Amino acid sequence: MTQGPPEQLAAGYRRFRATSYKAQSSLYQELSQGQKPHTLVIACSDSRVDPVHIFGARPGDLFVVRNVANLVPQIDLDGGRHGVSAALEFAVEQLAVKHVVVMGHGQCGGIEACAVGLDKLESTFLGPWLEPLEPAREQVLAEVGDASLATVCDHMELLAVQQSVGRLRQFPFVNAAVKSRGMQLHGARFSIATGILEWMRPDGVFEPVEP
Repeated sequence: MTQGPPEQLAAGYRRFRATSYKAQSSLYQELSQGQKPHTLVIACSDSRVDPVHIFGARPGDLFVVRNVANLVPQIDLDGGRHGVSAALEFAVEQLAVKHVVVMGHGQCGGIEACAVGLDKLESTFLGPWLEPLEPAREQVLAEVGDASLATVCDHMELLAVQQSVGRLRQFPFVNAAVKSRGMQLHGARFSIATGILEWMRPDGVFEPVEP
């Protein structure tokens, strides 16, 4: 027997059709002919940090990739299904985005899982996915020693963004777009508790964006 959508989703859809879609119906008609987002955002799957809401974006503004801990994995040319790499390639090569943003956030469960130790995870897929975070964990533990888990996670959230931005540069088409048409790479972190967005400077330091 076919089931309909959960009531929360059906009710939300009805609100969307009656409000947002109705108010922007001409924009949706335009977007049905194609998309031209200005920015690719690689963000966490966490339900509390939706880039569209955080950046006040309209439909068509952002091309969004979300995964656990907002990771950009190492480039891998040995085959397989690489969702982040495929989305990155499509956004850069086909959509010609002007910006790529890796956006982390506070209280990230993926960061905490790695900080505690991936060997403690009872998981089939999560542990291997989070392995790119290990260098950040090792560096932070070397710097802060016996600090609290919250402090370790705070440092790792920022360093993981830095390292993911660095891994973007492993992709030849990213470097080509930066050189040929000035595409820019960015890092950011959003605080769930305070609503503050920190932006990464070219030297790797994070500063709050003026509200």
